[in-house]
Amino acid sequence: MTVDRSRPDLDDTTVEGLGRLSEALETIEQARGQLYGFHQHSGKADLLLQDAVELFREAGHTQLADDLERDLVGRNVIADRWTFQIVEDYDASYWSVFRAFDERARNELSDGDRHVYEARMKQRERSVGHPAHEPGPSLSD
Repeated sequence: MTVDRSRPDLDDTTVEGLGRLSEALETIEQARGQLYGFHQHSGKADLLLQDAVELFREAGHTQLADDLERDLVGRNVIADRWTFQIVEDYDASYWSVFRAFDERARNELSDGDRHVYEARMKQRERSVGHPAHEPGPSLSD
């Protein structure tokens, strides 16, 4: 026995709205991943910069090494913030709020079911009876 996740009890506009919200959240998740990449790349660059400072110092370029160390090593990437603070602010003031609204919409409109829009798409696009086009995983009774 399989479960029909396409929620035929819901109207098309609600399902489309849930799908659009889900797609928006997935896009936000990608943006968050890029923000974490920015955080990691910036941190790695700062460590490489510190290596360069030490090499310049060893080579006798002390003024350049001192200026780099004073003005660039450990510098805020935007006003008052290192990248970890940007990530934390994003998570606290946007990402977590977005996720909470997605969960609220699913709980209020589809009993918490996720990907109802995609489940309907799968029902429309699959070849009934064709192997590898099953409606979903079988459930044990």
